[in-house]
Amino acid sequence: MIDLHCHLDLYPDPDCVLGRVIRESMYVLAVTTTPRAWQGTLKLVGRAPRVRVALGLHPQLVAERHDEVDLLCSLLAETRYVGEIGLDGSPQCRQSLALQQEALDHILAACAKVGGRIMSVHSRGATKAVLNALQSCPDAGTPVLHWFSGTLHDLQRAAAMGCWFSVGPAMLTTKKGLLLAERMPRDRVLTETDGPFSRWDGEALAPWDVARAVSALATIWNIDTTAAGRQIAANCRTLLEHGNVAEPN
Repeated sequence: MIDLHCHLDLYPDPDCVLGRVIRESMYVLAVTTTPRAWQGTLKLVGRAPRVRVALGLHPQLVAERHDEVDLLCSLLAETRYVGEIGLDGSPQCRQSLALQQEALDHILAACAKVGGRIMSVHSRGATKAVLNALQSCPDAGTPVLHWFSGTLHDLQRAAAMGCWFSVGPAMLTTKKGLLLAERMPRDRVLTETDGPFSRWDGEALAPWDVARAVSALATIWNIDTTAAGRQIAANCRTLLEHGNVAEPN
């Protein structure tokens, strides 16, 4: 099982969650909300096999943590993964959009300078602006659009640009989410949970709950869950082995 976007460090008992991830041999990308959180999550994860930590600055935090943009950029040479980054145009974050845009452009340019990175990208309420930023900096690496919620036209554009997509159980309970997932290129779809922020029946989703997303994708693709799991695993291998990224120092 693969969870390409979860906030491992923000669970009430992250060591417990990490322990089960290891026991179940999951592949997990632990995204972070600030560069300092990345440093702490690296210590948490240690040498856990198949668990990677992404260096991030969440767009919702840019207004108060803008001084950490330079710190993030200075650490890029030490990691292959960046996230969570992006833009958030929801009502509570619109006032900081200009600052978010400045931060994202700076981060993408810095990613390009180190040879590109695998990037988990947030685009809620700002899909077109995110795609514009990615298109303006094609050497930044391989973007994986987390919980994509744009229009069908945005989806077509993102797919044509070579973007990847990570989808989770909560997204696939909505009519729009199912429609978008159905139109995504099957060979560029990965699973995520966005736990512990994303929930299922009132409970925080954990990495192993990606099984719900695999089941939903199997229905969308009209195949069984074993075949869907194989497809997602093959997609992940392709991303990691052939993504437009350079190895860190």
